[in-house]
Amino acid sequence: MLRIYNSLTRDKQEFVPITPGRVRMYVCGMTVYDYCHLGHARVMVAFDVVRRWLRAAGFEVTYVRNITDIDDKIIKRAQENGESVEALTARFIRAMDEDNAALGVEKPDYEPRATEHVPGMLKMIGLLEQRGLAYQAANGDVNYSVRKFPAYGKLSGKSLDDLRAGERVEVDATKQDPLDFVLWKQAKEGEPSWDSPWGKGRPGWHIECSVMSSALLGSHFDIHGGGQDLQFPHHENEIAQSEGANRETFVNYWMHNGFVRVDNEKMSKSLGNFFTVREVLARYDAEVIRFFIVRAHYRSPLNYSDQHLEDAKQALTRLYTALKGFDVRPGTVDWSNAYAHRFRDAMNDDFNTPEAIAVLFDLANDVNRTRDPEHARLLESLGGILGLLQRDPVAFLQGTVTGYGNLAARPATVHGSGVVSHTRESIEKLIAARAAARKSRNFAEADRIRKELLDAGIVLEDSPDGQTAWRRG
Repeated sequence: MLRIYNSLTRDKQEFVPITPGRVRMYVCGMTVYDYCHLGHARVMVAFDVVRRWLRAAGFEVTYVRNITDIDDKIIKRAQENGESVEALTARFIRAMDEDNAALGVEKPDYEPRATEHVPGMLKMIGLLEQRGLAYQAANGDVNYSVRKFPAYGKLSGKSLDDLRAGERVEVDATKQDPLDFVLWKQAKEGEPSWDSPWGKGRPGWHIECSVMSSALLGSHFDIHGGGQDLQFPHHENEIAQSEGANRETFVNYWMHNGFVRVDNEKMSKSLGNFFTVREVLARYDAEVIRFFIVRAHYRSPLNYSDQHLEDAKQALTRLYTALKGFDVRPGTVDWSNAYAHRFRDAMNDDFNTPEAIAVLFDLANDVNRTRDPEHARLLESLGGILGLLQRDPVAFLQGTVTGYGNLAARPATVHGSGVVSHTRESIEKLIAARAAARKSRNFAEADRIRKELLDAGIVLEDSPDGQTAWRRG
């Protein structure tokens, strides 16, 4: 029985889909005006794991993740760059797709773009106006009248009076209430615009997701996800719009992943403490980054540091070391197996990936001890549900990276410490030289070569039959 922590009810609830055997899930995706940072990567990876587990649990999943391709930030960046909005968003959509592919994030079933759904937005805004929930202000904008939706605040737990007193509320003299938010923005000179009953303009950010989700999943669906920062006001406003227009429950289960933090502060562009996925991929294997994200529970804060990524690298190396020497491929999981049963229980407990990964390590210890090929296959199969352990173990251990480029094709480089980072070709030449030195009983030279490689992070493993394997430490 799958239980999900529902942000709306603030507790874990048994998951009961609206249609038996089927799950409809929507996740707020990227606003494409810059490269993805690790906070974005966490959303993408976290809900990729959710989708993978729902499928593994036997559900038919329809997964929608939107792209916001019209927004104040997009327009501002395009103007700063002297390029069109279309050119800017196309470039960063390609970059986003590359980042996701590197991290093993599968494409959603549908990836709607806001600019493709403007007619639906106009229709919903018109319906809200008919129901007395929207009005056109003196400046031409169409606003949502928050106080006319009695359930406003039910997702975030915020009262209207508290919000009114808060510092975050934007003061706009044209609004009937400072809490009201924009559904349709009056066109400004030089900005993209569409014709509407209220004059030329463009949609507000919140209306986009209400319309895109309902267009592809219906006005009432199972799961809506996104980062914790979207819970208020974005998701609160989505509920107000959708339920105000359609007069029925919008979403049954709301899921929010925790922040990525640096030095105990939320990683964000506004704070200037963010790392793009590309910057981190230039230093770490993509699967190491995915493992770093997955081994924390999706609702917990994720603390970024080089040390934590190094720890993730060593931990993933231990799992791949257990698989070394086996020619296995993932297969159908026998859920009656004790390890598989524990893994399933962990994932059914609100997608408890830390406990699921603990099961993988227990299973890896078993494989190391028994060399049981069936348990090796199970390890690979369970890892695959998390998007891990699907590469050739030797390729991983020898540092054939996934991400932006292949390590074997890079020249050897010298780090600030003076340590040389070797290519595969240079490593194998040194291993051959060491073998020759040992054969001629020049053990001092053989030891020197071993130390040179060890200093560069290359571990040699001599087998009883005289063969030498290597891995990156």
